[in-house]
Amino acid sequence: MSDFYDRLTPFYHLIHQDWHASVALQGEQLTRLIDAEWPGKRRLLDVSCGIGTQAIGLARRGFSVAASDLSEKEIERARREAELAGAKVDFSVCDMRRAHEHHGSGFDIVLSCDNSLPHLLTDADLLTALRQMFACVSPGGGFLMSMRDYEREERGVNLVKPYGARTEDGKRYVLFQVWDFEGEHYDLTFYFIEENLATQAVHTHALRSRYYAISTDQMCALMREAGFVQVRRIDGAFYQPILVGTRPA
Repeated sequence: MSDFYDRLTPFYHLIHQDWHASVALQGEQLTRLIDAEWPGKRRLLDVSCGIGTQAIGLARRGFSVAASDLSEKEIERARREAELAGAKVDFSVCDMRRAHEHHGSGFDIVLSCDNSLPHLLTDADLLTALRQMFACVSPGGGFLMSMRDYEREERGVNLVKPYGARTEDGKRYVLFQVWDFEGEHYDLTFYFIEENLATQAVHTHALRSRYYAISTDQMCALMREAGFVQVRRIDGAFYQPILVGTRPA
């Protein structure tokens, strides 16, 4: 999994039409969600921060943010992006299944966005991660995650998911994913076709990973098993379904 994200790092922002606009928008949306669920809570841990999309946006909105990711290269880039944005974030490398061992306790909010948890391929691994996150949260604080709504996704092979085209620094990038399902899991290949507009030279980058197509209902059940209460799904507030849960006071 870390190799997938190490290789994705230089292209990560291209997933968004305008990454900087996404940072600002997601920071605003997540702040609204957090304020509605846990008013006044401002010490936050992002356990799957990537290049900092959510961590930077929230730091710029006044949160005290620690953030980690499994990919060393993504963390290196996240540090550079935060510095450029004037955002103070404490970045480090960590597997979310060891979040509490690495970060300790005392956070108001633990966050995991962008369908990161379904990289863990078994209920046992998911429960391990969720229990670690539960241990990071102070009583009365909460956990917030976003994930794909897999119950609405077609199952099969050769399923193409287009992301469109982007132009940057004299190059055009065409992005799409191809999914191949095998039971409740699927293999994903993320293609970045890079064309030099001056020379017309083309280079294709193919990045591969595997996901667990778990339902939001099952993820909610695992959150409850990990100890969270008031667990529920929120639609329409973010680009993916949001799941929230609170650690009992």
